[in-house]
Amino acid sequence: MAEPFVTEPFVAGLRTPAVPLLVPAPAGAPTWTLRVQAAEAWDAVKVVCPPEASVQAVKAVAMAALYPADTVAADVVVKLHGAEVREESQGVAVAGARDGSTFFLALRRRRPVR
Repeated sequence: MAEPFVTEPFVAGLRTPAVPLLVPAPAGAPTWTLRVQAAEAWDAVKVVCPPEASVQAVKAVAMAALYPADTVAADVVVKLHGAEVREESQGVAVAGARDGSTFFLALRRRRPVR
């Protein structure tokens, strides 16, 4: 069987750092590569996680890389396919994501520009 030319989803390579962020997975478990984008920073990261990883875990890893340390997690909304993920304790697969999906992070209340 020939090796595939593409080892990760296409969207994971768009304006993301080469080194992905990792959500811990059991040894030998399948992993997905997700793209997490921050609205305010216009920046994105790759997150490698198991399909059972919670949306909250993915959000925490991405927020550490994309937002200032004083940003409160409750103030950040996670969106998938344009809709808010209201139950962040559910797994990314249960939330409707697939390998290569993009999660969008945005502040719940926009801050005024001064």
